[in-house]
Amino acid sequence: MEWFDQYVFFLAKALTVLLVVAVLLVLIAASKGRGRRAEGSLQVTRLNDRFQRMQDQLSDLVLSKQARKAQLKARKQQVKTRSKDAQADEQGRVYVLNFHGDIKASALDNLRHEVSALLELARPQDEVLVRLESGGGMVHAYGLAASQLVRVRDAGIPLTISVDKVAASGGYMMACIADRVLAAPFAMLGSIGVVAQLPNVHRLLKKHDIDFEMLTAGEYKRTLTIFGENSDKGREKFQEDLENIHRLFKDFVARYRPSLDIEAVATGEVWFGSEALQRGLADEIKTSDQYLCERVRQAEVFEVHFEQRKRLQDRLSGGLAQAADKVLLTWASRFNNQRFW
Repeated sequence: MEWFDQYVFFLAKALTVLLVVAVLLVLIAASKGRGRRAEGSLQVTRLNDRFQRMQDQLSDLVLSKQARKAQLKARKQQVKTRSKDAQADEQGRVYVLNFHGDIKASALDNLRHEVSALLELARPQDEVLVRLESGGGMVHAYGLAASQLVRVRDAGIPLTISVDKVAASGGYMMACIADRVLAAPFAMLGSIGVVAQLPNVHRLLKKHDIDFEMLTAGEYKRTLTIFGENSDKGREKFQEDLENIHRLFKDFVARYRPSLDIEAVATGEVWFGSEALQRGLADEIKTSDQYLCERVRQAEVFEVHFEQRKRLQDRLSGGLAQAADKVLLTWASRFNNQRFW
């Protein structure tokens, strides 16, 4: 037993030393990374190869050897015929981008790099497909995200946006720029409106004899406040600002989808797939998977993703933030009958 106690004591000391060394290395790496600017890299995946690998795996398990041999022979003949086709390169390529938006449009940083990269190579006979999922968020953030897609359209490159789940509010601001909008049968589109809300605890502070002082220069520097007493004039100005943003939103959508009855759809409502198609918010009912399966038979399809390198402290803080967001969103969806816009 004495030998065992000594062994446990030695093991505890060794683990303590290792832990201290690991912490020191992390701190050294973090201190060196503070002065460095985080860089990223562009990752490109040829989706034709990915689809082919999955098909091969299934074929190996399902088809007989004779059927598999015939399939491979037919594929070789198809590749040979395509390579002889002088017009093969004229069919164009498809570049696939993914945008999963949160309230701050955090994916914007990656999107701007992806767009800048592909615009150096893409041609008018190519196509950009954006798989878009967003329920909207901050006006200025989604305004800039939409501007990135405008760059693609202004360059004369066909832009297709596919919505499998939701493109609402700022998300639809991005979607409306496309030459063609694809929507899954139960995807939600619309919410062309503006909302703002904030609590006011002025009466609570007053009840406890707590004063709140706010000094401003400019009549409308602050219209509504959380802690101070809000005036009717401030509310009117705040509402006026919301109406102005809504007007700009409607003008933006109408510019890129002129066939829309903008006054009929800019009510803040959302519509599901076929309903959105009837109202002109979408052009076709189709999932992104269906569309990609079609396109890989017709052209080379490349998925483009800009991966931002993050420092250790950013990764740790980001992981904690994502975990907290997941917990909050889970409980929010429960309290809102599983509907979260």
